[in-house]
Amino acid sequence: MSQKEKQSELQVMQLVSSLIAGVLLAFGVSVVVLFVTAHLAAGAYEGARVHFIGHLQTNKVKQVVGRVDLIQSVGSEHLLQAVEAQADKLGLVQDILLEVNIGMEESKGGVDPVQLRPLAELAQSLPHVRLRGLMAIPPISPLPGANRPFFAKMYQLFVDIRREMSDNQCDIDCLSMGMSGDFEDAIAEGATLVRVGTALFGPRPPMHTAR
Repeated sequence: MSQKEKQSELQVMQLVSSLIAGVLLAFGVSVVVLFVTAHLAAGAYEGARVHFIGHLQTNKVKQVVGRVDLIQSVGSEHLLQAVEAQADKLGLVQDILLEVNIGMEESKGGVDPVQLRPLAELAQSLPHVRLRGLMAIPPISPLPGANRPFFAKMYQLFVDIRREMSDNQCDIDCLSMGMSGDFEDAIAEGATLVRVGTALFGPRPPMHTAR
């Protein structure tokens, strides 16, 4: 690919990101952009508000901190401290959400709801991390409305955390939950961020692993 073609591709990606953000913000819901760290390093999303979602390994933290507006998937003290250390090294404050394993699924990351408050208090105390709210991915269900109890529980956790930290300077204003199949229920239960990649772009082909 020539330099001119690469530049054109970058401009198209930036335009698409801006258009998506504009469309969703018009409905009062912020957009979450899915990406790979290689695109971050290339500056492919420059000019767009970029959120990191999905599992973040501690050895990838340095590729993400400072390059995204919000990390949505901080679900352990170990990862939280790694984000703090990298943000300290870069001399910046990184916005994060704490991921909650609301369905208590072994296959998913996130903090146990019972352990949420201590982790939130730690995040609030760190000088290079700004706690902006909570994120959750409920169990997958084909039944309409099946996830509303999980969304309702997340909203209550969100309200409780905000109230318990009201004595401090509180920036908690984000509740990220709901995807393409259930975002309407999530919004009805109080979500401020939804993740609707499939609804916007259609089903994605399976990823091929290198041999």
